[in-house]
Amino acid sequence: MIASAEEFVRLRTSINPDDYGRAASESATDAVWLTLVRNYPEMRFWVAQNKSIPLMALTLLATDPDVQVRCMVAMKRKLNPELFQLLAADPDETVRHSIACNAMTPRETLRRLTADPAEFVAEAARARISRNPDLHR
Repeated sequence: MIASAEEFVRLRTSINPDDYGRAASESATDAVWLTLVRNYPEMRFWVAQNKSIPLMALTLLATDPDVQVRCMVAMKRKLNPELFQLLAADPDETVRHSIACNAMTPRETLRRLTADPAEFVAEAARARISRNPDLHR
């Protein structure tokens, strides 16, 4: 378990692959994630990439000013319905595309994305629905 924000930063910036592998997979307390999100903006992408990140931290990162952070959040399978909806309405089309491609995106959200003004987003949503007719009914 990652014990502090400083440990996460040290692990993520290490040249040792085992260290940054830990940063990508090990859990931490909510307090550590919150400290990272609030005090280390340069680490937010890497926080979002972590495989054990809690929904609380994803909720904070879903409105991050950095589109790459929001895209990483949009790829997470553990999003709740509210986060799927929020990210499906993101001003950036690459975030909406990530939601359209997310295997856990609810059918209703995909239906809305089929009318997205960015054709590649709408096409990704249509393709997901057509390949999976029983998708999250």
